[in-house]
Amino acid sequence: MMITRRAAGAALLSVVASGVAASTAQAQAYPSKPLRIVVPTGAGGITDIVARIVGARLSERLGQPVMIDNRAGASGIIGTEVAARAAPDGYTLLMVYPSHPVNPTLKKQLPYDTLRDLTGVTTLTTVSLVLLVPPALPVRNIKELIELAKKDRVTFASVGAGSLAHLGAELFRARTGIEMTHVPYRSAPAAQQALMSGEVMVFFDTPITAVPLVKDGRLRALGVSTRTRSPLLPDVPTIEEAGVPGYEVLGWNGILVPSGTPDPIVQKLNAELRAILAEPEIRAKLEQQGAEPAPMEQAAFAKLIRDDVSKWGDLIRAAGIQPE
Repeated sequence: MMITRRAAGAALLSVVASGVAASTAQAQAYPSKPLRIVVPTGAGGITDIVARIVGARLSERLGQPVMIDNRAGASGIIGTEVAARAAPDGYTLLMVYPSHPVNPTLKKQLPYDTLRDLTGVTTLTTVSLVLLVPPALPVRNIKELIELAKKDRVTFASVGAGSLAHLGAELFRARTGIEMTHVPYRSAPAAQQALMSGEVMVFFDTPITAVPLVKDGRLRALGVSTRTRSPLLPDVPTIEEAGVPGYEVLGWNGILVPSGTPDPIVQKLNAELRAILAEPEIRAKLEQQGAEPAPMEQAAFAKLIRDDVSKWGDLIRAAGIQPE
């Protein structure tokens, strides 16, 4: 018995329609059990704090518990793999931080595909970097630092190869054409101490840890890495306006889910999270941590991830940073 082309087309449309209906019904019933947010860092850091602030409010809005599952280690890779291998049903969320788009280039092999195995939902917060120098260093602005680097050996601290502090300094070096020597440390406090003692000359730090030291006069801030000034340091110019065209480093935290999660669920999570970030109380809590609420439409976040993988990959290769 032959099936006519019209009948076959009608059957195909019926299958598609039933699939869409099932997906929509699943989203309407979602969530019907507890959710978890995998945080690929230890407890107490800014990524964990943001996840807990947002997760607690998400639980209230969805009417289901939202558990924080800390899976620290390997620059976020351990926790990211856990989430990438989870069922794509909207009940496992992943909180990522700036190492996420860096790892594909910095690591020789990942146990997941950054772009294929995970889907972005939305950014939650962004964070800038502050270019710091010790008060004893005879420079008071970006131009004087550049002039010093042309005459003398300048060293910069980081919290490890491929960290945002490292990449921020490498981008500064590339944009200005100066040479700087990288000196990695194990933690931000260790890098700060090295800077204050004069062991190194430059450190790109996050505002939450930099601001108290700047206000106490123990360190000097020359610029911030974003295109707009930081509300925590309104008198400090952006690095771009201080004379480095095209300079921008923007770190972000965001929520992802395993690829294959039904789109209606992804869009529901996006809407819920964006609504949470618009609440004055939540915004105030995040800003107290030096994190700027910065939600995005899902498609815009997906593009940001792709763009950052490419941007940092190009910089890492140009700087000669070898994959581990």
